[in-house]
Order: sequence, then C-alpha cells, then structure tokens
Amino acid sequence: MSCVNREQLRKDLLLYAVTDRSWLGNETLYEQVEKALKGGATFIQLREKELMRNISWKKRWLSKNCVISIMFHLLSMIMSESQKIWMRMEVHVGQSDMEADDVRKILGEDKILGVSAQTVEQAVLAEKMGADYLGVGAVFSTSTKKDAADVSKETLKAICEAVNIPVIAIGGIGADNILSLQGSGICGIAVVSAIFAAKDIEAATKVLKDRTEKMLK
Repeated sequence: MSCVNREQLRKDLLLYAVTDRSWLGNETLYEQVEKALKGGATFIQLREKELMRNISWKKRWLSKNCVISIMFHLLSMIMSESQKIWMRMEVHVGQSDMEADDVRKILGEDKILGVSAQTVEQAVLAEKMGADYLGVGAVFSTSTKKDAADVSKETLKAICEAVNIPVIAIGGIGADNILSLQGSGICGIAVVSAIFAAKDIEAATKVLKDRTEKMLK
C-alpha cells in the first residue's frame, strides 16, 4: 500500500512530459527538458535507455522542484549506479512489464508508482496492486507508440469513475485537441511530440499547460 499524497500528486500530474531523443537535433536532452520545465511541465518521464550510462544529468534535474519518472526497465541500471538518486525518482510500468504489486514491493510505500491501462479491468487491478496513478491511452492516434491501442473518451471516463487514484490521458494529445477531453475525469495529460518535437519547446509547453488548465475547469 502506498503512502503517497495523492492530492499533491493530482496537481503534479497536470502536464506530464515524456522525453524522446528522436527530436534532439543539435540540442542535448538536458537542454530540451530545461525548456519544458521553464514552459511549465510539472512532471518529467525519462524514457531514455542510452542516458542511463551517464548519471550527471540526474543530479542536476533532481536538484530542482520537479518530479522525475522513469520506465521500470531502466530501474536496475539506476540502482546499480546511484541508490540515492533512484530513491528520489518514481517509476512507471506498462502492461507488458513486471506486475505492479511486485514493483511496489521493490519501491516501498513512499515512492510513486504509475501504471499504464487501457481498460477498466486493468485500471481497477492496477489500483489494487498499489498504483498511485494511471496513464490511459492512446486517447488519439499517435505515431510515438504505434502499438498502442485506442481508448475512447467513454472508456477513459469509465476508468476515471472506477478508480480512486489520479488518471492522466496519453497518446496523440496536442494543443488542438486537449479541450475535447473535458469532462472525462482526468487530472492531466502526458505528451511526447507535442513538447519535444516543437520548434519552440518552452512556448509549446506554455500553451499546453494553459489549455490543460482550461480543460480541467
């Protein structure tokens, strides 16, 4: 059972930015994440396998007031490099990763555990297994994860109504379609290309945050 403050977590999950080095160009990932944070991103997920070989970026980001999320398949590498740094991170697992309750045993009760879900059944089970929040999608078609199943707004709303933990929507979300998620019950959105593929990351992040806040009202 988790002892994470879920009310605070709901606020932190407003704008969840997921990294992807596909759009780095001449920039470093550190530089891009800095821009996203300046633009108002409230949660960062580092979905980067190669970066685990260098922990200096983690030290710099973790000195800031942002939440760092990391996919479970990277966890063992982080633990072997720096236990203290890992202890200040949270973990997100997909349906094809280790079971949420097994991950919870590793994390302990004071770490944030996120789980991906596409159905009400998966969502309810994830909550029972100790998930602190759910990432539900793809709510729109997306090129970032071509194998992601579509989740209708009706299913998204049903998931939000079936669980007592925060839910964020993910998949194909951009500034032009955020408002269509209004009334679904989510507490925030997760995006990849809408931030990191933008020409002006900071400006794009500001727009996304403003529209997400409008959608939630």
